[in-house]
Amino acid sequence: MEVRGRQSATGSRPPTPPQPQYHQHTFSPRDRGSILYARLRKKRLRKKDRQEFLKSLGITNMNLLLAEDYLLQDYPEHITNTIRSGHSTCVRFNRTGDFLASGRVDGTVVIWDLETMGVARKLRGHSKNITSLSWSRCGRYLLSACQGWKAILWDLQDGSKYREVRFRAPVYGAELHPMHHHQFAAALFEEQPMLVDVTDPFEVRHILPSVEKRSDDGADTPTKEKHAKEDARHMTTAIVYTATGEHLLAGTTKGRLNIIDATTHEIIYSEKIAGGVITTLRLTESGKELLVNAQDRTIRTFKVPDLTSADLDPDTIQIPLEHKFQDLVNRLSWNHAAFSSTGEYVAASTFNNHELYIWERGHGSLVRMLEGPKEEQGVIEWHPHKPLLAACGLETGRINIWSVTSPQRWSALAPDFVEVEENVEYIEKEDEFDIHPHEEIQKRRLDAEDEDVDVLGNAEGGGAGGDVAPFRMPVLFNLGESDSEEEFVNVGLGTLRRKSPDDQDDGAPVGEGKPPAKKTVTQRTRTRKR
Repeated sequence: MEVRGRQSATGSRPPTPPQPQYHQHTFSPRDRGSILYARLRKKRLRKKDRQEFLKSLGITNMNLLLAEDYLLQDYPEHITNTIRSGHSTCVRFNRTGDFLASGRVDGTVVIWDLETMGVARKLRGHSKNITSLSWSRCGRYLLSACQGWKAILWDLQDGSKYREVRFRAPVYGAELHPMHHHQFAAALFEEQPMLVDVTDPFEVRHILPSVEKRSDDGADTPTKEKHAKEDARHMTTAIVYTATGEHLLAGTTKGRLNIIDATTHEIIYSEKIAGGVITTLRLTESGKELLVNAQDRTIRTFKVPDLTSADLDPDTIQIPLEHKFQDLVNRLSWNHAAFSSTGEYVAASTFNNHELYIWERGHGSLVRMLEGPKEEQGVIEWHPHKPLLAACGLETGRINIWSVTSPQRWSALAPDFVEVEENVEYIEKEDEFDIHPHEEIQKRRLDAEDEDVDVLGNAEGGGAGGDVAPFRMPVLFNLGESDSEEEFVNVGLGTLRRKSPDDQDDGAPVGEGKPPAKKTVTQRTRTRKR
């Protein structure tokens, strides 16, 4: 029988090869907005054409912010500012993002006003390098810890020491309770972590464990001694509170993550999640995602379960791994890591490199490598509401700020200014350009001066939150209290000028370090014209 094509003599066809299976994604509204934004950026259309493109997609009620590309940028692109007051080693934003606290090598804590990029307050009480900073929920109190074996809780209402706690070892880091500023947890160097309560005049300390309790009831003496030596080598290097403050997340020198009950002070969950010392722990604002940086050259993100449920069983707790971020080509190590304001991105500073890496947490892909000064960056922090990053330079101690470069908006200068795409005929009002008597103008001016103007309030009514009373930091008018000694130089009797970046040294006072350079005078010969 004649065979046509691949048809066999029996009339049956060979089985068709299996078709590739595609995974169907379900996108959230935030993801759909990101995809739409990517399509808009790829087409590079004008404003009018973008509106037509949105209508063609069936989108009619679109936020006007989509018309401005720079407002849709979720991560910074360029370095926009550099501030300096001494040699800074760590930074931390407050909850509202109005102020930035920085700790210096000499133990001074500086509060920066991000609106003016000036020093708002300076706190002196430490004598060693500041290792960590933590803001209270209301923004009035700031906890600073240093290598000088103590932690200070500052009251920013007047800049005084609210409480001071001394330990028996240097402090790795200290974190305030998210709801009560009288409680904080501290991770100590070669000591067990502590939970401190300063509500009463005499602080109450509770020693927290770094390893789970062993059931060595039936073990012999050598086994117990071996276990005791192994447990003694476990130290807590990083500790943070959960969003509610009922539990503590602690990282150890052996790469283990411990969940500690803040009430019973016992470990309810422990798991090895890294191959090296855990150096950084960060939670998103919701407290559902955890960021872990360890010395095994890998940054990890985890999903944190709900630990506040009434029927919580410690045996069923699971912390699944979400993503791993690492540089497989250069095998870079990471100095510090931070979540973005929305938790969609992860930023990290690199060891022995000047670039900052930004990954998208949803897909785990690298989206940006920020370049700035040719120096290694240390502690890095992301603004709680804006695409803004702040990092400390390890060599100079300057605070470098990356953000989105926004174009000039003329409508911000005049409330009645409107940008038009084409000329519009203007209709003059009846008394718009009338000449009024000088007495009437003077009377209107005096009446306007009698009105109370709030120059410190927020027009949007925002604050630390609906459940927290907003705190306003008092304005300092004393130049010596609000600025650093290194930032101003005396050029004459009663005359000061701000020191330029070229004049700044490594922070050493005059007379120390390198001797001043000698001035060389060059003689020039003048020829007379005959």
